[in-house]
Formats: sequence, structure tokens, C-alpha cells
Amino acid sequence: MEDSGTRYATNGDTTVAYRVVGDGPTDVVFLPGLISHVEVLLESPLIQRYLQRLSSFCRIVLVDRRGLGLSDPAPPGVPLETEIGDLLAVLDAVGSERAAVFAYAAGGPLAVQTAVAHPERISGLVLYACMYRAIADDDYTWAMSAREREERSAQLLEWWGTGGNLERIAPSHVDDDRLREWLGRLERSSASPGRFRDALARFQEVDVRPLLAHVRVPALVLHRTADRLIDVRHSRYAAERIYGARLVELPGEDSLPAAGESEVLIGEVEEFLTGGRTGAAVHRDLLTVLFTDVVDATGTASRIGDGRWRDLLAEHDAAVRAQLHRYGGREVKTIGDAFLAVFEGPPSQGVRCAAAIVEAVRPLGVQVRAGLHTGECERIGGDVGGMAVHIAARVAALAAADEVLASGTTYGTVVGAGLSWEPRGDHELKGVPGRWPLFALER
Repeated sequence: MEDSGTRYATNGDTTVAYRVVGDGPTDVVFLPGLISHVEVLLESPLIQRYLQRLSSFCRIVLVDRRGLGLSDPAPPGVPLETEIGDLLAVLDAVGSERAAVFAYAAGGPLAVQTAVAHPERISGLVLYACMYRAIADDDYTWAMSAREREERSAQLLEWWGTGGNLERIAPSHVDDDRLREWLGRLERSSASPGRFRDALARFQEVDVRPLLAHVRVPALVLHRTADRLIDVRHSRYAAERIYGARLVELPGEDSLPAAGESEVLIGEVEEFLTGGRTGAAVHRDLLTVLFTDVVDATGTASRIGDGRWRDLLAEHDAAVRAQLHRYGGREVKTIGDAFLAVFEGPPSQGVRCAAAIVEAVRPLGVQVRAGLHTGECERIGGDVGGMAVHIAARVAALAAADEVLASGTTYGTVVGAGLSWEPRGDHELKGVPGRWPLFALER
């Protein structure tokens, strides 16, 4: 993996530390939250593996924001707008005319502000587990109250330099003493307790929500649904307001992007930036693939308003997950109001689950469509791909409201399972060779 070592860019009187890793064809600037040190960061084998994979398709520019790591201190009251100049100075220093920005946690506001101010320099945004306002208000109720954030900050300062926050950042690695030691060293190297207190105070003044609607570069919004550090609703909020943004919700509790099923996350980033996926070894298994999505989601959200729609979507998600658990399905990911799930057992379990989902969400005033296909799927980490997934998505797109539609392959495997079907004729599925018979479940 190519590594430039630590370098410095200059913005006026301020020097900003950066480091270039890899030599892939796409430039990607990584913006951290409030903990950063471009040298200590690479001391962790976990981070090294993660960056090695990312560098297979991009050139990564690691940055210590002013006030953190090896960059100059940040004077009191420095506005977020000033840091835009820091970021552009780094791009100039590495010879990048245009780059994507991969932001994490408190890095999100700077990424958004830079994309709005200079879309000619930013090719796209990858917003992973970002926050766009630190303190709750009437339109952002899931964020911490001022008192809660004060208590959390006091706790962080008490633990500072010990790695004591590992339980929230990477709970799947809670027993990894080496990772805890590395996190403590990263904290100490990133800032003294006083400098970290100043960084927290600066972040508490940030609110870029009004800018979200003005983002006009492609955006991928990612979040693990059970993230213990940052509530997934931060990402749902942003995805609803950024024009054309793609929201991908992934399973898992880890907030640190390199922890947990990191290959799934990287795969989404790679597809967003390059249009395809390579990466980890691919295993193929025979699975039944289920897609569901809400009918007329945009119209419903417009009628009932954003706040009620978010609540309704949360109820819908809970209902779908309850049925997946009941019938032995595994949630792969959500994309907005759509679910992708797979079944390893008898395909009839997937069919019955789809029917149960349709019934379970109806009392909410929501209609869904469901599509199924049984075939060989590629497993990459916790994700699935391949033609079987593509076919299931095409089948679901042809289903009507409250309808469970299956490919002829799934239909053929469940004959004799006590299910009744109505033939729906042969159809061309975009991007799939031949014509495919489809069948609608009679309920």
C-alpha cells in the first residue's frame, strides 16, 4: 500500500497535516470526527486492513483537522467555514482537482458545507454515521439535549486517553485489549483533554441542517442500524433532505467503520464511487431472496409530513423485522423504505414471510409490494449480490400494492407446500436474459 508519510498543507497562517495512502484512480478525502492523528491511525492492524481494501479502488487522503493531531491548534470561535479553506488547501497540495469526501461522525458538517460551497471540487459525498446538529430541538429530537451532551462530554473527558469509549465505538471488539490500547493512544495523540473540550464546544455550535437541501453532488448515506454511539436517525434525516441521496442501512452495532462487517460497508462505497464491486472472496449459496418496499412512499410522506413519516417508517421497519425473525429470514440491508432479506431454509418460508409482512403493515395504513426469487447468490461479508438478487428486485418492481409476486423458479420449488398461486404471464426483466414466468400468491 503506497504511503506518502505525513505532509503539510498551508491555508494562510495555518498548517494542516495530511497523509496519502494508496494510489487508486479515485481521490477520496477522509474527514474524521473529533479524534484524529494521521500517524497513530495506521498503527492499528484493523485500520490498516480497512485502508488497504479502500486503497484498492481509491487514493485516500487522511486529514487532521485544525485543532487535532498534527495540525495547528484551532483558535477559539473559529467558524466551520474557515475549515473549508483547509480542506481545499489539502486538495491543492496533493494535486487533486476534484475528490470525493468520506466523512464520519462530526466530519459530516464540514463535508456538507464544502460540497455546497465548492461543488466544482467535490465529486461526491459518502456520509457514514454523521451528525448534522449536536443538540436536540423540535425537529431533531433524537440528538442529545444540552444537559445530556454536557454529561456525555464530562464522561468522555474522564475516560480520555484510556480507550474507555470502545464499548460504544466498536462493541464487537470490546474484548480486544490491543484495540483498546490503540484507541487510548489515538485519543492522547489527537488532543489534550483541554483541546478536546474546545473541539466538543465548537461542534456543539454547528448546525448544517439548512444546507442539506442545497447539496447538488451525488451522496451516499450509510449507517449501521444499531450503532451504539450515533443514532441512525441522524442519517435518515439527512438522506430525506439531500436531493437524490441513497440511504443504505446496514446491520450491526459498531460505529467505527473498520469494525464489524466492514467489507459490506466498503462494498457500498466502492459501488458508489466506481459503479461496481470487487474485494473479498466471493462465496455462492442457494438462497431465496425477498425484496419489499412501500408503495407510494413519496406521496405518503408529502401528505403526512416529514415528522409523522419518520415515525411511520420506524413502525413499518419494526413490523417487517418481526416477521423476518418469525420466519427465519435474515435482513441484509434497508434502502430507504425497502428491505432486502434472504432465507436459507425452504423457499416456502420466504413466501409465507412476504405474505405476513403485507398483512403486518396494513394496520399502519401502509401498503407494500413484495418480490421473491430463488437462486445462487454471491456472499461478500454480510452482503449478498449477483443475478439472483437482481432478478428478485425486478420481480418486486412489477408487483402491485399488497401483492406477493414470485419468479417461476421460486414457484417451482414450493409446489406442494400448500400455497395457491395465480399465473401472471411471462415478462421481460430489465437486464436479465429471456422471458420469465411470474406468479402471484393468492391469500
